[in-house]
Amino acid sequence: MAETERYPQGADLAIEVVSPDDPGRDYETKRREYAEAGIPEYWIVDPQKRVITVLVLADAVYRVHGEFTPEQQATSVLLEGFAVDVAEAFAAAK
Repeated sequence: MAETERYPQGADLAIEVVSPDDPGRDYETKRREYAEAGIPEYWIVDPQKRVITVLVLADAVYRVHGEFTPEQQATSVLLEGFAVDVAEAFAAAK
């Protein structure tokens, strides 16, 4: 089965952790691919910068909903009321 056939309904939310070896893949390549696939919300979790960027698809292009730091909670537009404590997220990764 081809990878595109595994999830015929598609995804509503994609979350990627930035690879220190190839950050451009998550910030550029996957951003473009997910937009083309019509995924409404894309979270980029960057442990090196300690930032969670939340992107929302609008007119086939991702717009930044927020760039959240450890003093904040990253919030979803798609999932009303869903939030992640950024400091806790990065602390759990240690």
